[in-house]
Amino acid sequence: MRPRDGMIGLALVALGVLIGGTLFSRSVPRSVIALPDCGSTCYRPRDLAGLVASVGIRMLPGWVPGIVAETDRCLALRHPQPEARVHLVLVPKHDARDIGELTVDDQPFIMDCFAMVPALAATFDAQNYRLVTNGPALQHVTYLHFHLIAR
Repeated sequence: MRPRDGMIGLALVALGVLIGGTLFSRSVPRSVIALPDCGSTCYRPRDLAGLVASVGIRMLPGWVPGIVAETDRCLALRHPQPEARVHLVLVPKHDARDIGELTVDDQPFIMDCFAMVPALAATFDAQNYRLVTNGPALQHVTYLHFHLIAR
């Protein structure tokens, strides 16, 4: 290997660390990847989905499919596998894994999602609706979100 090749490789690694640091800087830390025998420290698919959601929602909101409403602090999108006539997912634009880990910093984002509910219910003619969130063991994606469901 020539010295120039080593410098290019080092520059690419530094660039990768810089980009990764920027993308994940405001994400809640999730478990560390350790293969093949990682036991309880492995990423579960829902943890990886939560990490991707964290970056996508904050950094690439135009790439999120099915958006029906958006504010500076919350996204509302159609559920990819709806369980009812109306099944929307409200996603705060502040990374939190689940309702049990909320902090004061999360409050404006949660309240903004809640404030969207009446307008969404009116838009989708949903008189009898539920707004629910799942605890950690029931989540398919490890990222706090709310389901607005109306039959």
